[in-house]
Amino acid sequence: MTVHRTRAHLEFRQARDVLLEHRDDLETARRLFRWPRPDRFNWALDWFDMVARDNPAPALRVIGTDGDQDHSFDSLRRRSDQVASWLQDLGIRRRDPLLLLLDNRVELWEVMLAAIKLGAVIIPTYTTTTRAELVDRVERAGVRHVVAAAELTDRFADIPGGWTRIAVGAPRPGWVPYADSLTAPPEFSPLGWTSADDPLFRYFTSGTTSRPKMVAHTHLSYPAGHLSGMYWNGVRPGDVHLNVSAPGWAKHAWSSFFVPWNAEATVVALADPRPSAETVLEVLRSREISTFCAPPTVWRAMVQLGLGERPAHLREATAVGESLEPALLHAVRQAWHLPVRDGFGQTETTAQIGNPPGREVVPGRMGWALPGYDLVLIDRETGQEVPDGSPGELCVRLSPRPVGMMTGYAGDEERTARAFDNGVYHTGDLVVRDKDGSFAYVSRADDMFKSFDHRISPLELERALLRSPVVADAAVVAVPHPVGLWEPKAYVVPSGGHAPDGATALAAFRDSVEVLPREKWVRVLEFVDRLPMTPSGKIRRAELRGRSEAPAMVHRLPAVWEEDRDGEALRGTEPAALHVPARDGV
Repeated sequence: MTVHRTRAHLEFRQARDVLLEHRDDLETARRLFRWPRPDRFNWALDWFDMVARDNPAPALRVIGTDGDQDHSFDSLRRRSDQVASWLQDLGIRRRDPLLLLLDNRVELWEVMLAAIKLGAVIIPTYTTTTRAELVDRVERAGVRHVVAAAELTDRFADIPGGWTRIAVGAPRPGWVPYADSLTAPPEFSPLGWTSADDPLFRYFTSGTTSRPKMVAHTHLSYPAGHLSGMYWNGVRPGDVHLNVSAPGWAKHAWSSFFVPWNAEATVVALADPRPSAETVLEVLRSREISTFCAPPTVWRAMVQLGLGERPAHLREATAVGESLEPALLHAVRQAWHLPVRDGFGQTETTAQIGNPPGREVVPGRMGWALPGYDLVLIDRETGQEVPDGSPGELCVRLSPRPVGMMTGYAGDEERTARAFDNGVYHTGDLVVRDKDGSFAYVSRADDMFKSFDHRISPLELERALLRSPVVADAAVVAVPHPVGLWEPKAYVVPSGGHAPDGATALAAFRDSVEVLPREKWVRVLEFVDRLPMTPSGKIRRAELRGRSEAPAMVHRLPAVWEEDRDGEALRGTEPAALHVPARDGV
């Protein structure tokens, strides 16, 4: 059958192929790349269906306890047409908000493709969401339809609204069975064309420092915007790409949907929402994975388990979510002779910064501006550009506006105006630019605090703690201090074989103060079983700040260390001297 390529398809392919051709030459890629900007664009119809028709190559492999489920490009094209036809018959129309609550199962990809074809506005939601969060999403996003896993439908009980209820899995009273779609007509005819500026996604942010924002993206901004992520990940046609991320978060759309399928690669997904390090390593070795992306928490777990020999087919390794500490980068390079390439982006944008293929990874550096993004560092107080070597807020120039940029925060014009003030988009992240143009992450602007008149970056303190062999993970927040206004407190997960006691606390304090100036020492430490994190690996600092402490797990930096200037006290403090009872402000 002859496939008639649309103008939008050809424009998209041309932009993509520039990045593939110059994947090892960032300067040339940045110089030649131009965002595709068609007036009409529906990625599922204009791109996916075009490359999927009569294509038997594997598009998706879902790995679960009952084995692998493989789905070809053409089978997903045909099945998503059938689902789109069925959803259309149920009354779902263009611009209708549709909340999606599914884990990694083929139905997730079927519904995503079908919803894009229909022009519905997709609201991806993680399966661990609470009932209160669902109420917030249904109300603020004006949800008209819900597709949810059958075992999660009870969370919607008594949530008001006349929205369509569709359950995937076992039948549920009051819910339309998704299995009914199997008998729907196989043909799908869209009701009109799709404007590139039509809304496609409303993503709720992780709310790590404040109430979740509702980020709006279009049919162009996320599908085409993720060309920058394809370039950073180094994904090529025919690759087998594993991304460890939970559905509902923007990172899942990044690397488990648009990035690999923009490259015509195979998506590999793990059905287990919290896979073990053993599982991830086994999949890397047994499924011929060529490109791999995971949050730092997954990388740390694999390093602690023992990486073993490099997976035979693995060519590219990336991480995003939080910055990677140099010790982790060294451990992977030593074991696998492979750099883990850091990157940076947001729900509001696609990948802005990254260490792309062909560039030497420098520990502590998150990379260079990726093709399509023009970045500048701004002093938050003066609004002026800061020189290299000085921290400033990372901002994106909007002339020309990158395709991968959100349209704004839905329902919040004031916050949107602040984000796009003065001709740039304000990321809210503080970074430093080196003279070679690379960037180093400092912290979220909201996370920085002053202690005894010294500016403190939690990330710097966390990196110091993670150097210690007794620390598996760490997060630092500011807590009140009667004199210094604030002081740094660390929440620490002890590494295997180390008890949450005074001896372990002493070792963690000692290892961190060796690399930190005195004014930045962590003053308080509390042991926890795990840190509250988003599935993309970002620490929920707001949750830590509101946490009720466990007195038996709290330890304070020995006072004798504060008074000692020669370092003698660092060698003589007894572990018992560290424990302190709970007190206000600690």
